[in-house]
Amino acid sequence: MLDARQLMRDLQQFRDPNPARSLGELGITLIPFLGLFAAIIAAVDAGYLLALALTPLAGLFLLRLFIIQHDCGHGAFLKSRAGNDWFGRMLGVLTLTPYDCWSLSHARHHAMTGNLDKRGFGDVDTLTVREYSERSWIERLGYRLYRHPLCLLGFGPTYLFLLRHRLPVGLMKEGWKFWISAMGTNIVTLAVLAVPVWFAGFGVTLAVFLPTLLFAASMGVWLFYIQHQFPNAYWKSKPEWSFAEAALMGSTHLDLPPLLRWFTGNIGIHHVHHLSSTIPFYRLPAVLKTHPELRDLNRYTAWKSLSAFRLALWDERQQRMVTFAEAKRMAG
Repeated sequence: MLDARQLMRDLQQFRDPNPARSLGELGITLIPFLGLFAAIIAAVDAGYLLALALTPLAGLFLLRLFIIQHDCGHGAFLKSRAGNDWFGRMLGVLTLTPYDCWSLSHARHHAMTGNLDKRGFGDVDTLTVREYSERSWIERLGYRLYRHPLCLLGFGPTYLFLLRHRLPVGLMKEGWKFWISAMGTNIVTLAVLAVPVWFAGFGVTLAVFLPTLLFAASMGVWLFYIQHQFPNAYWKSKPEWSFAEAALMGSTHLDLPPLLRWFTGNIGIHHVHHLSSTIPFYRLPAVLKTHPELRDLNRYTAWKSLSAFRLALWDERQQRMVTFAEAKRMAG
C-alpha cells in the first residue's frame, strides 16, 4: 500500500523550476505555433482542405502552450510569483483562457478533488447513483446529454473556450480582478487576431483559428476527463476524505506515446501532479524513474481511456464509477 503523505514529502526534491529550461520549453512551443499558424493562413490560397489538414498540428502546439500556462498557475514555470502570473496572462491571450479566473478555479479543483461535499469547482460534473435517481426526468435527461461523449468532446469545449471564458463565470461577485482578467484577455486576443485579419481577412483568420482552437480544446477536455473519471476513482465525503489519498488514488497515469506525451506536457502523469502540483511538467518523468511503483498505478493508455467515457455515475455502495446501464440494473 502506497503512503500518499510520505510520497508528498519525497516529491519535494523535484519542485524547483529551472528558469532557463522553462523559457526554452516555451520557445520551442510558441515559435513553431506562430510559424505554423502563419503557414496555414498562407496555405489557404492553395486550398482550404490542405490548410485545414495542418490545423491539428497547430492545435497540439496550442495545447502545449496551455500546459505551460497551467504550470504558471501552479508557480511551476518560473521561481517568482509575478513572473509566473504575467507569462500565464500572456499565454491566456492565445488559449482564450483568462488566467486569473482559471487559476483560482483550478486551485479549488486541486484542493477539493474527490470530495463529494465540494464538487463543482473546475471538474466534470458527477452525480452519485442516489442523486441521479432522485432527480426529475428532465434533470436526468439533461445530465445524460451532458455526459454524452459528443457533448463532452464537442459542444462542451466549444462552449467553454468560445463563450464561458469570455466572462468570469462563477467569479462574478469575487471582485474586479476577475472581470479585468476576462475582459482584458478578450481585448488583447482581439488585438492579436487583428494582425492576421489585416493581412489575410476576417474569414480566412476565423477559418484557421477556430479549428485550431477547438482541436486543442477537445484534446484538453479528453485529457482532463480521463485524469479523474475512471472505474476505481476516488470520491469520499468528510471526514473520510483525504487530500493526499484523493490526489494519488483519484488521478490516473495516462501513459501516452512519446510524441503525444511531449505535446501534452507529461500532464498524463496526473497522480504525481496532484500530489505535488508545483513540480514543473518537464520533471514529471523523472519522478516515475525515481518511484517506479507509480508507473502502473491507475495506468491507462490512450485507447483504453476511451472506454471511460461510458462511465457516468459514482456508486457509493460499490465505491466505483458505473455506467447508466449498470445503475439501471442495480435499481431493478
